[in-house]
Amino acid sequence: MNLIKAFLLLIIFITPLKANTIYNLIKIPNLEIYEINTKNKLKYFYAARPFRLGTQKNIVCSDSNKKDLEVKYKIIHKNLSRYSYDFLKKINLKYIVMCENLSISELYTAGIPDNVMKTLILDIKFNEDYFERVIHHEVFHVMHLQHKEVFNEEEWMDFNKKGFQYADCSTCTDKIDLNTYIDTDGFLTEYSKTTPSEDMAEVFSHIMFGINIPNNDSILQRKKEFIIKNILRVDKTFKF
Repeated sequence: MNLIKAFLLLIIFITPLKANTIYNLIKIPNLEIYEINTKNKLKYFYAARPFRLGTQKNIVCSDSNKKDLEVKYKIIHKNLSRYSYDFLKKINLKYIVMCENLSISELYTAGIPDNVMKTLILDIKFNEDYFERVIHHEVFHVMHLQHKEVFNEEEWMDFNKKGFQYADCSTCTDKIDLNTYIDTDGFLTEYSKTTPSEDMAEVFSHIMFGINIPNNDSILQRKKEFIIKNILRVDKTFKF
């Protein structure tokens, strides 16, 4: 009888125990394990219930249904499997959180990187047209946060035409279009023009997603060379 009681108590408490353990790891509430046995040792969690984060509780994300999680996990896993364990360790990325309708201060966003907690939150409901490319875009932000000295923004800004100025922040402008330009003129998308780090992330995501960067755009070619050169400084074995 005592054995049966112990077994029942284990069933009752195992889910909260997992949730508490995850919270202790990455300080995000209401998460459960989706997959932790991956080749590159990334651990995937999902929002079992909506959560709020930040000192002002201004980061918000909702839970998803099982079907959506299954579909988007396969896409996310396929893309993130391109990154080796050694590379992920060097950029300080270990945990992926899947949820939907991710926003910060009521502004919707595709992802929120946190290299201190080794975590990337991804909105699985983000625009289907750009979803896969955005995964790599957000990985770049994780890497940039960890290696700002490598991806020097002053050097990057010198690639642009004289007189061009980025916005003060990525949310301080209405330049949000992620469509790839036909006529690039130094930038791949409208969103590239917001900040140097967003510009870098767009170049990186296009490289990783296999979208051609025009040979006749000398500015973009220099930007591409900068990204490749400096990623190899972070991890000399990186495969594009």
